[in-house]
Parts: sequence; C-alpha cells; structure tokens
Amino acid sequence: MELIQQSATEILILLFLIVTFLQSGIDKVTDWKGNLSFIKDHFKNSPLKNSIPLLLAIILVMELLAGALMFVGIFHLSTTGNHNIALIGAELSALTLIFLLIGQRLAKDYAGAMTLAVYFIIAILGVYLLNR
Repeated sequence: MELIQQSATEILILLFLIVTFLQSGIDKVTDWKGNLSFIKDHFKNSPLKNSIPLLLAIILVMELLAGALMFVGIFHLSTTGNHNIALIGAELSALTLIFLLIGQRLAKDYAGAMTLAVYFIIAILGVYLLNR
C-alpha cells in the first residue's frame, strides 16, 4: 500500500492514459470498417490517403501496446516500485500522440490537432514523473 501511496500521481496518470489508449484500440478492433471509413474520409485530401489501412493498423498496435505496457507497469509500480515498464508505456503513448498529431496536421484538422495537445501534456507529465 505504501508503494501505491508514493506513486499515486503516476498511477492516476497511467490510468488516464490506459483508458484513453485501450478504449481507442479496442474500438478500432471491434469496429475496424467504421473506423477505416471515417479515417479514409478524414484524410481524403491529404498525402496519406493511399496508406490509410496500414497507418491505422500501426496506430492500433501502438495504442494497444502502450495501454498494455502501462497496465502491467501499474502492477509492477504498485508491487515492486519498479517503474520501467510503465515508463516505456507512457513513452509509447506520447510517441503515438505525435504520430496522430502529424496526421491531423497533414489533414489540416487544426482543431483535432489542438485537442491532442491536452493528451500529450498528460503523457509527457507521466514520462517526466516516471523518469525521476
């Protein structure tokens, strides 16, 4: 319990990111066609338009992997105090957000890109705290 108390901020940030990334990844798995259709329409005028299925699959893998690493990382952090797995998950979540930001900017969806900044700040705060 003491380890949980000492890492409460990090655990709460990780839980927020887990919900964000696992929900998004699971949604892509359960509604691949719907997501693909939406993304194809969203990027129809961007240089990425011919690579959408591959790029969506890459983002899906990154989201699920980041979520899983952070989930396992919370367990390790809570039981042993080891933060390495959680840190890798948080770093992967930040990298995923950078990839999403690139896509939003190329699609000229500046409002969507701005929304990602909030998630990125939270991810970077998590990386910072887990690196201390």
